[in-house]
Amino acid sequence: MNIEEAIELLKQHGYKTTGKRKDILAFFSRADGYRTAKELIRHLEESYEGISFDTVYRNLHLYNDVGILETTELNGEKHFRFNCTDHHHHHFICKDCGKTKEISVCPMDAVQSDLHQYEIEDHKFEIYGLCPACKTA
Repeated sequence: MNIEEAIELLKQHGYKTTGKRKDILAFFSRADGYRTAKELIRHLEESYEGISFDTVYRNLHLYNDVGILETTELNGEKHFRFNCTDHHHHHFICKDCGKTKEISVCPMDAVQSDLHQYEIEDHKFEIYGLCPACKTA
């Protein structure tokens, strides 16, 4: 996902692309991995003094609902990142810095034979730990 694709997706769903919404997209386009709402608010406060948590959360959930952002939970808190749209893969996620590394193996290949009578609608597979930089810090 990139900013242009995200803006087009918002338009397709009937949403306006305000300055704040574009700034949120820019934040995630520069982010290397998952980021929290708190990090986004700190960033936005530089340009939008007094921006509310409600505004930020409403937009984060909107972006998640329309497929711009994907979420995970780290240390009891929701984290967000741009949705990966170019091909199917999974992630290793660093629990300290939120950086991700793509994993090319999909566990569904092995699981589908055990669930041959079930209709699988979706799945998510993530591995959590420390990246090399955080591991040595």
